Amino acid sequence: MSNSPIQRVVVIPNEQGLHARPADRFVRLAQKFESKIEILRGSDRVQAKSIMDLLTLGATKGTQLTLEADGSDAEQALEALAQLVEHGFQDEDDEENKVAS
Repeated sequence: MSNSPIQRVVVIPNEQGLHARPADRFVRLAQKFESKIEILRGSDRVQAKSIMDLLTLGATKGTQLTLEADGSDAEQALEALAQLVEHGFQDEDDEENKVAS
């Protein structure tokens, strides 16, 4: 673990907010990293590797969340997770499906 956790602020951009499908994508990506990753919203702090925890945040469009990671791959984890959020929880498969439509 590193000496102190690092943080990154993101804003939920998609109209539907952080509902089940984007929460699932977020959790699956978070689970690829060894670091401890948490999400803060106001006084709430939840584990980023738990879909149930994420859903309890009730994050709608425009909600500001702070991603916090502590561990050997913390910077990579926050970068990947922030990119996922900033792109509206879309992954490469979504982009390919849009082009094919």
